[in-house]
Amino acid sequence: MQRRSLLQAAAGTVASLGAPRLFAQGLPSGPIRIIVGFPPGGGTDALARVLGQKLGVMWGQQVIIENKAGVAGVLAADYVAQQPSDGSTLLMAHINSHALAPSLQPKLNYNVERDFVPIMLVGVTPNLLIAGTMQPAVTVKDIVALCKAKPGQISFGSAGSGSAQHLALEMFKLSAKVDALHIPYKGSAPAITDLIGGQINYCFETMTAATPHVKGGKVVAIAQTRTKRAKGHPTVPTMAESGFPDFEATTWYGLVGPGKLPKGLAQKINEDANKVMAMPDVQERLDSYGAEDGGGSSEKFTAFIHTEIAKWAKVVKEGHVKADT
Repeated sequence: MQRRSLLQAAAGTVASLGAPRLFAQGLPSGPIRIIVGFPPGGGTDALARVLGQKLGVMWGQQVIIENKAGVAGVLAADYVAQQPSDGSTLLMAHINSHALAPSLQPKLNYNVERDFVPIMLVGVTPNLLIAGTMQPAVTVKDIVALCKAKPGQISFGSAGSGSAQHLALEMFKLSAKVDALHIPYKGSAPAITDLIGGQINYCFETMTAATPHVKGGKVVAIAQTRTKRAKGHPTVPTMAESGFPDFEATTWYGLVGPGKLPKGLAQKINEDANKVMAMPDVQERLDSYGAEDGGGSSEKFTAFIHTEIAKWAKVVKEGHVKADT
């Protein structure tokens, strides 16, 4: 009987090192979903899959990437805001849903700073100001001069009204004091196709979408929109270097949970996600997507979101930007 009791105790100890240990960490016992507000294949989806795969291995449980595309990421954010705050459902938040939408969507069902718990900033990417190879003006200075010579006639494509690319254009118009024609598309791909074909003049486009076409010689990279040069485009000047100090219009991604996610659980996920971000193969993947400066504390990400909301609210107001125009 004593031997049987010892075996039972040993079996209990082994079991405690498996699934029950996850309860001790505060993680749910079942699959964990990371919701992505865009179709498979885009930058948000790609980063979520890199992070999710590594976390799944670390936690010894399934991490599922689930795509709920619509309204530039807002649909997914709205969905996650209403999910249980037990760690079973997380969101790969995006600048559209968590910095632009609060100003552009007056009937937004969620409040970013009330209904979400920021966990970790995953990465920040610049946009690239790009042109088709047939465009004669391929410096920021010359584009400004062209826009002033032909107000409202020089066209800039974007991935849609109210998108990060659209807001980068609006920031440019305010900074340069020019008027330009905004042409919204249903995504980056058709905008770049028309740029290459000469139907539009310029685009502010995400580095992820633009880079293959730049490297393939189909479009020209004129400037990038962070205040420092990205590793992937060390020879392309920034907008700040091109005469617009403090010009910064990025696309960013981060992991968040529903608003009542316990602080201890958020901290646990943050710590593990930071370990993933430090892995050399993960860093290599992030660099290939142009995603930099990720990682750090949840407090850092909270402050970053707050700053981004305020910055873009000012651009939306001063530029009289509407999401549906």
